[in-house]
Amino acid sequence: MKSHEDMKRWSTVIQTPVGALTLVASTRGLAAVLWENDDPQRVPLEPATSDAEHPVLRQAAEQLAEYFGGQRRTFDLPLDFAGTPFQRSVWSALLTIPYGQTRSYAQIARQIGSPAAVRAVGAANGRNPISIIAPCHRVIGSSGKLTGFAGGLAVKATLLALEAGTKNPRSAMGATGDPS
Repeated sequence: MKSHEDMKRWSTVIQTPVGALTLVASTRGLAAVLWENDDPQRVPLEPATSDAEHPVLRQAAEQLAEYFGGQRRTFDLPLDFAGTPFQRSVWSALLTIPYGQTRSYAQIARQIGSPAAVRAVGAANGRNPISIIAPCHRVIGSSGKLTGFAGGLAVKATLLALEAGTKNPRSAMGATGDPS
């Protein structure tokens, strides 16, 4: 059973080029990066106390600003993924996708040792609580087509274009990345 301390949450809202993001921290690290119009059922969380000065939230905000400014390709934050063991394995696999590359749902399924679980990987990817930092936007359909994204397909294309070093999100629409 989780203690009261384990359930404490702090949050802040930051403005980014892709809209307002709500950052949520727990006692163990960053617990969520949520979109402006995120469905509250997608990532159910305990209520949080607003605290823009919380060390993890401040660090996450700084690193996201560097990312959007083109000065950061990897994040160095303590993460607190809350989910099933299968979901956590998918989210851990997301952390291995290099900046500027993409993977298909099938590639992620093979990577975690569940090659037949492509749809389950898609479902877990859709419930990723730590968007951008655990880069679910780098997961695309096997055909190379952009597929579902909690922040919206236009935002997914914008993030992929940023990582490709282009200002044109349309160029990211057909990105396939490294097929390994």
